Amino acid sequence: MASSLTKDSVSPGTPGSGYEQTFFGHPRGLATLFMTEMWERFSYYGMRALLPLYLVAPGGLHLSASTATAIYSVYLSLVYLLALPGGWFADRVLGPRKTVAVAGLVIMLGHLTLALPSSGTFFAGLGLVAIGSGLLKANISTMVGHLYKGPDDPRRDGGFTVFYIGINLGAFAAPLVIGTIGEKVNWHLGFALAALGMALGLAQFLMGRRHLDARSDVVPTPMSAEEKASTLRKGLLWLAVAVVFYAVVALSGHYTLNWIMVPLAVVGLVIPVWVIARIKRDKSLDQVEQSRMSAYIWFFVAAAVFWMIYDQGGSTLSIFAESSAENSVFGWGFPVSWYQSVNPVMIMALAPVFAWAWLALNRAGREPSTIVKFSSGLVLVGASFFLFLAPLTIADGGHKAAALWLVAIYFVQTVGELTLSPVGLSVTTKMAPAKYASQMMGVWFLAVTAGDATTALLSIAGVDLNGMGVVALEATLAVVAGAAIYMYRNKVKSLMGNVN
Repeated sequence: MASSLTKDSVSPGTPGSGYEQTFFGHPRGLATLFMTEMWERFSYYGMRALLPLYLVAPGGLHLSASTATAIYSVYLSLVYLLALPGGWFADRVLGPRKTVAVAGLVIMLGHLTLALPSSGTFFAGLGLVAIGSGLLKANISTMVGHLYKGPDDPRRDGGFTVFYIGINLGAFAAPLVIGTIGEKVNWHLGFALAALGMALGLAQFLMGRRHLDARSDVVPTPMSAEEKASTLRKGLLWLAVAVVFYAVVALSGHYTLNWIMVPLAVVGLVIPVWVIARIKRDKSLDQVEQSRMSAYIWFFVAAAVFWMIYDQGGSTLSIFAESSAENSVFGWGFPVSWYQSVNPVMIMALAPVFAWAWLALNRAGREPSTIVKFSSGLVLVGASFFLFLAPLTIADGGHKAAALWLVAIYFVQTVGELTLSPVGLSVTTKMAPAKYASQMMGVWFLAVTAGDATTALLSIAGVDLNGMGVVALEATLAVVAGAAIYMYRNKVKSLMGNVN
């Protein structure tokens, strides 16, 4: 996207020339971060659209649907889990700007490793992309915030909106380009295109880094030399233990993929519970903060249920579409990976509508509360899986389900996402104890980790997530969870105190 550069009067904090370049009225650094994130999301969502299809394809790894779903879900849970140490690494070691540069390089190398025609290197590549994505996710949004003069800057919310458009542009284009090449030409060439996308994003970031705020170079709480040495020793010790353990397992002839997936899935479920429990047990929190954390647990558990179902749009639904859907509209066929472009284009179309609707309802004094919005999101994601029962029934009868059934499912899930996700981000910042203000956004991401880890464990246990009974059970769980939050809304509201 070509940037719109204008000459505006410089802000008081800008020394020198008397002029400031802007990007659609925002600081010029937003263009750098917009393009970096757009290309990173292009690489990430392109690879993600191909991943489950490659895992089950005869020309790919030819795994079972349950194993493919487990790998996909473990991968997603790791991306969000690693956002926490990603933020810590920037705060204590490199600072946000250098951490994002390192993250881009790691992601690019991960996609290049995925492009190699070997199952061993493939899983190493997934690990690298997960690590890089965790490092980047935690820090690039922080740098967007650095461009503005505090939370009261009137351009701040608009800047994050522009940034969000970049995310969805990359997510929309990726399946159309990378998915088509991967499915129709060569899987590994598709993964190589993802590497090219990240390379373009990294180049854009390095060339435009001079436009970023100086705070992005600051390490807020740098580690001492002793802390660095101690952390390195502990890290190497745990790495050595893992290497020795897996070497023994492999040499004894007992190694299977589950030796990796089960521990990672369990960690993805245990760590979110441990983090929430640790904050809740912190005796330094005052009574109001303790009460808000009790309320936040309701939202956290509900969000985990939501993301458990929602993220199956890239695995369970995609694998179903590959085998049991008529992937064509009016006789025009398209690759299965293109379904992954439905959500981002709907987000771009509907997000302004939702923003306008909430504002209009607020002015009329009728805007739903946070609790009602959250429960509505859960009911909607449950409804999407009740809708999924229709194409499952059609396929069970030996017919191909129409593509519009899947589009309808993605539509309902997108409406649910717009109802729950922005509200979840907002309530996380409002209810965060002062002591944990900078960590709570990472805690919100852990809800995604917990949801995807649950999906992974179900798949590892051999549960057929495309089975009608399981789909109906998940749908019922989400609707009941939404109804429970609504029924107990007065109790949750009382725990929230003056947070709306």
